[in-house]
Amino acid sequence: MSPRVPVVLVSGFLGSGKTTLVRHLLADARRRGVRVAVISNELGELGIDRSLLASEPDVVELAGGCVCCRLSDRFVETLELLHERVHPERVIVETSGVALPYETQLHLWREPVSNWVGDDVAVVVVNAEWLEAGVADDDVFAQQVSSADLLVLNQIDRVDPSQLPRLEARLREFEPEAPILRAVHGRIEPDLLFPPDPRGLRAARRAQAAEPAPHTHEAFLTQEIALEPGLACEALRSRLRGLGALRIKGYVETREGLRVVQGVGPRIELVPADVPPPRELVNRAVVIRRKVD
Repeated sequence: MSPRVPVVLVSGFLGSGKTTLVRHLLADARRRGVRVAVISNELGELGIDRSLLASEPDVVELAGGCVCCRLSDRFVETLELLHERVHPERVIVETSGVALPYETQLHLWREPVSNWVGDDVAVVVVNAEWLEAGVADDDVFAQQVSSADLLVLNQIDRVDPSQLPRLEARLREFEPEAPILRAVHGRIEPDLLFPPDPRGLRAARRAQAAEPAPHTHEAFLTQEIALEPGLACEALRSRLRGLGALRIKGYVETREGLRVVQGVGPRIELVPADVPPPRELVNRAVVIRRKVD
C-alpha cells in the first residue's frame, strides 16, 4: 500500500506573507531532497503567485476564485493530477487571502484524494502589522484564525516588540489552543509544521467529513490594472497608495528596473525580481479592495 501524503494548508488574510512562507518551505524541501507538490490559489485571474514561487511542473496555480468554494472541484482534480504526476512526499496548498481553511480542508477528505491524503494541518499566517491595525475585526480573518492548527504571527519586525504579548492574546480570543510561532519573512522551522495532536482532534475532524457551508466572497472586489512603465519607484508608490487597496500584487518596469509590486494596505514595496516573470505579467497588477455598498 502506498504511503499516505501529509498536506500543509497555508492560509491567512490578504498580505499576511503566505507566499513568502511557502517559498521558504519549498526551498527547504528541495535542499532535503523531499518531493513537494504545490497548489497556489489566487482570488484574481492574473496569476502572479506561480511566477513568484517558480515555473516548475510541481507548482500549479488555480486562479480566479477560492479553492474553498468556487474552485473546489478543480482543486480536487488538481490534487489527484499532482499525485499521479509528481508522486509527492508532501503537498503544500496556499489558499487565497480570503479563503476559509476548514472549508478547504473538507475537500481533502473527498474521494479520490481521501484515499492517499494523510495528516493535514491548517497553518494560518497573521500579519502582526495588520493585527495591530485592527484587521481582527474582519469576519473572514476571525474565521481563518479560529480554524488554525498552527498560527504564525508573521512580520513581527514591523511592530513594537512590547506589543507582541497583546497581539498573541488577541489571537487567543479566536483560537485558544493552537500553537503560536513568531516569524519574520515567514521563516519558521519546517519540522514544526505538524504540531502534536494528542487528543486526535485532526483525525476526528477528518472522520466527520462535514459538508462545507455555502458561502461567497462578495465583500471583496478583485481588479486587474495596467501599471505605467518608466515611473520612478517613489512616484509609483504614491499612485498605488491612492488606490486604497487591501492588497496589490504585480510586476512593473520602473525607472530603476524591473520590480515586484507588493502592496499591503498603505505599505507599498517595490523589490527586484529574483527571477524574470513571464513577459505577459509585466506592467500588470491585481488589486483587491473591500467592496463598498
